[in-house]
Amino acid sequence: MKKVLFGLLSLLTVASVLRAEDTFLKVEDAGPDYKVQGEYSGELDIDGQKVKVGLQVVALGSGKFDAVAYPGGLPGDGWNETDKVRAKGATENGVTKLSGDGQGSATIADGVATVFSASGAKVGTLARLERKSPTMGAKPPAGAVVLFDGTSAKNFERGQLAMGDLLAADCETKEKFGSHRLHIEFRTPFKPAARGQERGNSGVYIQGRYECQVLDSFGLEGENNECGGIYSIARPKVNACFPPLTWQTYDMDFTAPVYEGAKKVKNARVTIRQNGIVIHDNLELPNGTPGKNPEGPGPDVIYLQGHGNPVVYRNIWVERR
Repeated sequence: MKKVLFGLLSLLTVASVLRAEDTFLKVEDAGPDYKVQGEYSGELDIDGQKVKVGLQVVALGSGKFDAVAYPGGLPGDGWNETDKVRAKGATENGVTKLSGDGQGSATIADGVATVFSASGAKVGTLARLERKSPTMGAKPPAGAVVLFDGTSAKNFERGQLAMGDLLAADCETKEKFGSHRLHIEFRTPFKPAARGQERGNSGVYIQGRYECQVLDSFGLEGENNECGGIYSIARPKVNACFPPLTWQTYDMDFTAPVYEGAKKVKNARVTIRQNGIVIHDNLELPNGTPGKNPEGPGPDVIYLQGHGNPVVYRNIWVERR
């Protein structure tokens, strides 16, 4: 029995080490799969017409990939939010080959995706690009409360610096806020072997009551438990995620609920832009979300959920309204 127990413990230890080794915090350490993963854009010749197409390639570990093609352009950059083509593939001898169930194929090498029709004819190329949020580095307006500028985590309970000048997840503000505008920047780790909620999980809890999920959901459908979703309430209008290890932004305009005594007479509402793209437009929040503070009258904290993943934050400020 002891041998069995020790064997199980050894396996668990090895698994833990493997999980740690498959977690990357810096682009320069992320390996060859990360150089393939990302966004591609360009024009393809479809039935004699030039059509803008976006492509997102998602690393799954061990040289394997999922991919999604978006007619019209990438999400937030021309895609009609309806049509998409999914593909799968792997890297062999330095070239990544993708195929989409008889709808065509592509090869990726040196930052260029060459796309072929179902008959094998070349229809064009897509170049790898790195998008940047238009609100990245936004400066706090006069009178705003600067919660984190990279110098100290003193404004947060359990606040800890990570990598020198970043804020680690699992902390909450010492101040409480009612209606406000929040700017926050976040980065998820690169965990190609992980899946679902293990892939860079955290969350921004408005008033500690309403969670906007933080997760590496690059290339996924965009559900309410994925990045940008209001957990258990609403999925984002579009999955606006950039690839992991890319800095992303949330800009949130929050109107607090109205109470008469202990009775709520008007629900909270929120508009959220992820990477400059509207993902919730004046969304009504009928109730709080699970996991932190119950909904109630009065101001409350901003909580950055800790979920066992090395998610980091920077440039956090709040403008009271």
